[in-house]
Amino acid sequence: MRLFIFTLGCLFCAFCTANTLTQTPIVTGEMITHQSALFKEERRFMVALPEQYSLNQRDYPVLFVIDGDFQFQHVSATVHNLARIGKIAPMIVIGVANQGNADYLKSNTWTSESEGNDFGGVVLFERYLKEELIPLIEQQYRIGSQRALAGYSLGGLFVMQQYIAPEPLFNAFLAFSPSLWFDEYGFKSTLSTYLSEKGVGQGPLFISLANEKGMGIKPVVDVFKNKAAKTARWQFKQYPDETHYSTALPALYDGLVFLMPNYFIDLDQMMALKDYQAVLDEFANRSKLWSGFHFGWLQSYTLSKYFFASKQSAQIPTALTWVNTHYPDSYLEVLINFALGFNKKQQPEQARDLLLSAEKIGKAHPKWHYQLSLSYQALSQIDLAKTHHQQAIELAKKHQLESWEYWELSPHQRFD
Repeated sequence: MRLFIFTLGCLFCAFCTANTLTQTPIVTGEMITHQSALFKEERRFMVALPEQYSLNQRDYPVLFVIDGDFQFQHVSATVHNLARIGKIAPMIVIGVANQGNADYLKSNTWTSESEGNDFGGVVLFERYLKEELIPLIEQQYRIGSQRALAGYSLGGLFVMQQYIAPEPLFNAFLAFSPSLWFDEYGFKSTLSTYLSEKGVGQGPLFISLANEKGMGIKPVVDVFKNKAAKTARWQFKQYPDETHYSTALPALYDGLVFLMPNYFIDLDQMMALKDYQAVLDEFANRSKLWSGFHFGWLQSYTLSKYFFASKQSAQIPTALTWVNTHYPDSYLEVLINFALGFNKKQQPEQARDLLLSAEKIGKAHPKWHYQLSLSYQALSQIDLAKTHHQQAIELAKKHQLESWEYWELSPHQRFD
């Protein structure tokens, strides 16, 4: 047996020697350190940018996540995936890091005699966000006016405080199993007084609760039911099969969908509508969502499939004019996917002409060059096909496209 194991080990080493393994890190975000004048120390935050961020100049909704060391990776991964499949809008995710557990307890809570001196630093934390971190984020990244805040446990308590803050820093709120037991369940009376006067908070609010007791959440939900104005947009959801620790992920999914309901329109839904104008009207309605709306790659691809499947391809120029008017930042993505449709339907002249009509803005985009390469290849203009394919690959590397996007450009394609 020992000889057999030794032989296998030798074979594995020989295999590794003959087949050198190349390791490439998969980077999903960055951690950044900066000096805080308020805290008089270095502070940290994490950032994850949407796919194709460097290929455009538009502003993005942003999600700030409390307790970034613990929450950032699964939150940014979930946002990333949901945006990729068109379920929600692409978002910049910022993880707000605490400096250990003592700082976490302090920063998310107000002063309380009943809880003791380990708590009560929320005023300083709020100032840090307002005066230092958010301005820094605004300088470094293209964030829009849609700014959501998410937190879990004591971080969820901080979210609830921000929901009724007199000078709001955020306009959407996700509170996962918030610790509303704090200060002898004191938030309930504060919220009751606030809603009696104002009726609504500072934006849409999602509250979750796992299979747990003593959190003080259900009494607060009762306050919302009794005192929130009809215009207040809020939702409570309990997860009876989850613990306080495991509820964060399913609650995050539901909370994001709550902020952007029905963001994606699938092909079957489009086909059930009267015509392409009715479909475009549905997209016009999406502009009213908290996040606004943008045609991502999958929604653009699905729209293209609709026009060809419903035999309305003659209306593509009209549709593109509409997109350019209502969602100008989406124009090129939609146009590229219409060209993809023409290429798939073996109509390379139409694909080429459509792409060349947007040459000024398209020449910086790898997918524009790739579709143009396919159309030239079909037209037997091989030199032009090679040139545009090479430009597509070079741009994909320059902008560090996701691996799935890069390989969809067929980097090893031959033109013999």
